[in-house]
Amino acid sequence: MSLPLIIAQMLLMVLGLLGVAAARPDLIVEHGSKTALALGITFLVARLRPKTFLKLGPPFWAFTLLLLLLVLFIGVGTEESSATKRWLDFGGPFRFQPSELAKLGLIMMLASFFSRRGVQNKLVSATGMIVITTGLIFLEPDLGSSVLMFGLGIVLMYAAGVRISNITGFLLALGLMALPMFSVYLEKHPYILARWQGHQARDEERAVGLDQIGFAHRDLTWGGWWGQGPDGRRYEYFAAHTDMVVASVGFTTGLLGVVTLLFCYWLIVSVALQTSQLAARIRPMTAEIHGASILATGSMFMIVGQAFVNLAVAAGFFPVTGVPLPLVSFGFSSMLTMSVALGIIHSALREVKRNLPETELEPTESRTNVPEGTGLSAD
Repeated sequence: MSLPLIIAQMLLMVLGLLGVAAARPDLIVEHGSKTALALGITFLVARLRPKTFLKLGPPFWAFTLLLLLLVLFIGVGTEESSATKRWLDFGGPFRFQPSELAKLGLIMMLASFFSRRGVQNKLVSATGMIVITTGLIFLEPDLGSSVLMFGLGIVLMYAAGVRISNITGFLLALGLMALPMFSVYLEKHPYILARWQGHQARDEERAVGLDQIGFAHRDLTWGGWWGQGPDGRRYEYFAAHTDMVVASVGFTTGLLGVVTLLFCYWLIVSVALQTSQLAARIRPMTAEIHGASILATGSMFMIVGQAFVNLAVAAGFFPVTGVPLPLVSFGFSSMLTMSVALGIIHSALREVKRNLPETELEPTESRTNVPEGTGLSAD
C-alpha cells in the first residue's frame, strides 16, 4: 500500500473529527465510529486486484442505476427541503445517498468498458453511460452532483486515451442539445436560479453576517494561525459539520489545519498520477493495467474534484451546492465511497508496480517472487 496515501487519508479523517467536534460535539462518537469503519474498508478494498473491479463494473453500475431510479419514486429529501429526492431511507442507520455509489459505478463501468474494447469508435456507448448516470441524478434534482458526475465521465474518457478533439466535439454537441432542456429544468426548479441570484447578491448580506458563507469566513478568520481548538466559543450555523466543515476545521486548527488539508488532497493527486505514469511504461500494456490506470485517475478525480467544489463554495466562488468535503464532512455515504475510491488507488498502484520491469523500480521497491493466487505481494 502507498504510505503517502495512508497518511493523507488519516490526516483528513483526523481533521474531520476535529471539525465535527467543534461544530456538533453530540455527533463525535457516531462520526468517529464511522471513520474507523471507513478506514478499515479502505484496507480491505486495497487487497483486491484491479481485475476484480473491472469484472464487477457492469453489474455494479447497473445496480447503482436501479438505486437512482428508486430515489425518483421513494427517495426522501432533507429536513430543510422536501422538494428534492436524494436519499433512500429504510429506517435506522440504513439511509444513504445513491449518487455517491453511482460515482464508483461509473468509474468501474467505464474502466471495464475501455480496457476490454479500447477507445476507437466506442464513444457512442461511453457517452450513453455518462448521460444516463448524470441524467438520473439531474432529475432528483441535484445539480451539483450531476455536474461532478458529468465531469468525472469526461476525465475517465481522457484517462482511457480518447482524443481531446473527440471529447471537445462530444461536449459541443451535447451542450447544444441540452440547452432547451436546461431552460425547462430551471423553470421547473426555480430554487436553483434563486440560489445563483442570491450568490451574486451575497455581499450586502455578508456585510451583516447573515449568510452561510459569511459565517464560514468569520470562523476561518477567527481560527488565526493555530486555531481555537474544538472547544473554542463560536456561533452555530447551518451545515457547519457537513458542507461547511472546512470552516470548522479552520476555526479549530487555524491556517495550519487548512494547509494540511490541501496538502493531503495534493498527495492523493500525486499518487494517482504516479500510477498512470508508471502504467504507461509497461509494454505490452494489458487490459488489466489499462483498466488500473483508468481506475486510479477516476478515483482521484472523484475525491479531489468534489473537494475542489466544496472548497470553492466555502470560499464564496460558487453558490451553495450541498457537496460534502471528502473524508472530512459528517455523513457516511460520502465517507464510505471515498474510502473505497482510495482503496482502488492502492490496488491500482500495487498492480502497476507488480508488472513493471525490474529496471523501472526503485532499489527499495524490488519485488520478490510471490505465488499467484495467494493474495500477497511484496508491496
